Amino acid sequence: MDIFEKIKGNRGPLGQHADIAHGYFAFPKLEGEIGPRMRFRGKEVLNWSLNDYLGFANHPDVRKADADAAQQYGLAYPMGARMMSGNSNNLEQFEAEISEFMSKEDTMVVNYGYQGMVSLIDALLDRKDVVVYDSECHACIIDGLRMHIGKRFVFPHNNMEACEKQLQRATKMAEANGGGILLITEGVFGMLGDMGNLTDIVAFKKKYNFRLLVDDAHGFGVMGAKGRGAAESMGVLDEVDIYFSTFAKSMASIGGFVSSKENVIQYLRYNTRSQIFAKTLPMPIVVGNRQRLKMLREQPEHREKLWTIVNALQSGLRGRGFNIGGTTTPVTPVFLSGGNNEAANLIIDLRENYHIFCSVVIYPVVPKGVIMLRLIPTAAHTLADVEQTIKAFEAISEKLKSGLYANSEIKMNM
Repeated sequence: MDIFEKIKGNRGPLGQHADIAHGYFAFPKLEGEIGPRMRFRGKEVLNWSLNDYLGFANHPDVRKADADAAQQYGLAYPMGARMMSGNSNNLEQFEAEISEFMSKEDTMVVNYGYQGMVSLIDALLDRKDVVVYDSECHACIIDGLRMHIGKRFVFPHNNMEACEKQLQRATKMAEANGGGILLITEGVFGMLGDMGNLTDIVAFKKKYNFRLLVDDAHGFGVMGAKGRGAAESMGVLDEVDIYFSTFAKSMASIGGFVSSKENVIQYLRYNTRSQIFAKTLPMPIVVGNRQRLKMLREQPEHREKLWTIVNALQSGLRGRGFNIGGTTTPVTPVFLSGGNNEAANLIIDLRENYHIFCSVVIYPVVPKGVIMLRLIPTAAHTLADVEQTIKAFEAISEKLKSGLYANSEIKMNM
């Protein structure tokens, strides 16, 4: 069969809906300066769909650092992959600053969080090694594990009894093969907003010999007394063997990093293929990220403002009877009951008539009959934004319960 014919006949589980979804439910365009108020299809909307937790994306100090660095260096410098010709003092200093902040021996910056994680897993493991991982781990972890030709065991999300059973199985296999064990979980799970049970996982180290890799993309800069993530908030940061995060969330930028022992990071520098064979980050990104890290370290008021908004939003939703699950982080899911068609009409009404933009998750990502709206509060939001949103959610919830959205045809003008 011609591969193009195969694609024509099967556009995939998401692509099959492209004819009605593209540009509205999928690949929407939010325009204007990044912030709580942006434009969608020509109308101003209150935006709860950006991972700009600390409000850095449009902060004047950040914008100035980015602009000054672009003026000084341009986007080409440094040219080449880092191992060959793309290294710089600025990048090495940035890594040292992250290491100091995270209280880890060494750090390697990666170009992108997603491909960094995929390549990190590939570099760490060989066919003799065994992986134990949480079932709700992000796609970048799952894709990295697809490259692992050794054995892997999954446990149901945050189920510590099942996790221990898989550690027992992994221990037997690793001992037989002469391999090691890597346990992978997340600090903050980006869809549901709950945290990985790092305290209990770390306690398993007293009984089992394994290393712990934590992906904390949604925790870094947000959780913990100093913003050092979920592990800091639980008091187990020192027990995380490999800490991974991204600059794309709290720092509103591009790239990511992995922090660990010096010998581990040195090994990764010479064996992480996505970094060895890719051009290094442009200098304005590196310089801009250093400014963001400085603000994260020295200006806790951004994190404090974020949590003021988080607490107001989540307590307000719970107080009005909304189910927001077990979130203990800024990620705020709102669970409603209805089918996919009802979800489509609800989102159209929410965006067109209430001028609120948030992400929606439907079957097959969540079970049939569940509609999940995902809100991301930021330090740039206001308490007035929170109140406006809660009132709108009360209105659409009543419409959903009354059956107004249960039409066979999606209405673009309700």
